[in-house]
Amino acid sequence: MARQLFQTPTGMHDILPEDLPYWEKIREDVFDMARFYDFGYVETPILEAQGVFEKGLGLASDVVEKEMFTLKTKGGDELALRPEGTAPIMRAYLQHGWESLPQPAKVFYWGPMFRHENPQAGRFRQFHQFGFEMLGSEDPVLDAQLIQMALNLLSDLGVKNLICEVNSLGDKDCRIKYRSALKDYFRNHIKKMCSDCQNRFKVNPLRILDCKEEKCREVIAKAPQVLDFICDDCRTHFKKLLEFLGEIDVPYMLNPHLVRGLDYYAKTVFEIYSSTPSLDSTDSTPDTPGTNAEEKRPAQAALASGGRYDGLAEMLGGKNVPAVGFAAGIERIIGAMKESKARVALRPQPKLFLVQLGDLAKKKSLKILEEFRKNNIPIAESLGKHSIKTQMKLADKLEVKLTLIFGQKEALDNEMIVRDMTSGVQETVPLAKLIAEVKKRLKG
Repeated sequence: MARQLFQTPTGMHDILPEDLPYWEKIREDVFDMARFYDFGYVETPILEAQGVFEKGLGLASDVVEKEMFTLKTKGGDELALRPEGTAPIMRAYLQHGWESLPQPAKVFYWGPMFRHENPQAGRFRQFHQFGFEMLGSEDPVLDAQLIQMALNLLSDLGVKNLICEVNSLGDKDCRIKYRSALKDYFRNHIKKMCSDCQNRFKVNPLRILDCKEEKCREVIAKAPQVLDFICDDCRTHFKKLLEFLGEIDVPYMLNPHLVRGLDYYAKTVFEIYSSTPSLDSTDSTPDTPGTNAEEKRPAQAALASGGRYDGLAEMLGGKNVPAVGFAAGIERIIGAMKESKARVALRPQPKLFLVQLGDLAKKKSLKILEEFRKNNIPIAESLGKHSIKTQMKLADKLEVKLTLIFGQKEALDNEMIVRDMTSGVQETVPLAKLIAEVKKRLKG
């Protein structure tokens, strides 16, 4: 019988050593940003009660209806692998009594998410996100600050040609009026639209605006715009947000059909893309503030997106908690960094190589390597190799400055041969003085 060669499950992927510098750079910048703006780190479980997402995201949302990984425990609990991070953060806010803390409560997270969707470029069934959330305030200045943070993070990571689209969905009363107007409009076109849109028409016509099918986009382009249906309070909120963005010189484009795909969104919504020349054949220079984005949206997934979710706490059984946040896809950002040819710091190559010969030397090498680790001196080795010729070839390949040669005699005498790889000169050094001698030579 042929042996089975296992591979990663469909839509899952390995994180390989060559991509580690990108992951480290993103994590470092995210945690630095969080420290500066005083966001506390929160890590919620990968498994949550299904209801957290069914009530928060909406039963008719694509995420809940089609993409959640769910399971039932032996005890009968119905759980889901988290498809996103915001609903669990709000669950934690309510569960742990964060309303008693100074508001807004500012938290951020980092971790894997899971969605059963069709794998394609930038879309995985297990993917990673970080997110920033501010809970407990309705001030639009927070919306502007988070947009600024998201743009600055992406820019600091070397992603070029960033485009920010913004819109307002109004509150739940505004959406009732807008939903009715959409129903009236799409009723005359729905038969020629895709099957997903036909189903969304029955359940929630706002979902139609998310459709990416070309034949549907042509109809959607002429649909009523939500900004014509929002109330005076929501309009004032959105106007203040745009004024804040203008004050901090954030270039944005209005996208009146940007709705996001989850029920908890209210008022502000935004998405941030990168439109590099290799990804978008149109002019990639960001438009002036206030430009309509309908015809200029890049044909790729958002790097970061978010908005207000003022009604989420009530959906989860709590009191009203105004809140705003954003999430960003780490794999997508890495792809954009590569497209933008962003520079990342590679791990420094060791300037030392330890060559060992014989069982006694190999045993003592373990303790010697640990001393170098404690002194923060990177050192390469190949303990599994026995030939001095093979090990010296590795040292040459790594272009180290010094090679430490540790044979049976040196192990017995508690000494080490230190060889300068440029001059070929070597000297025997007592093990007790080895660290100090290496530090001196590396500085020279």
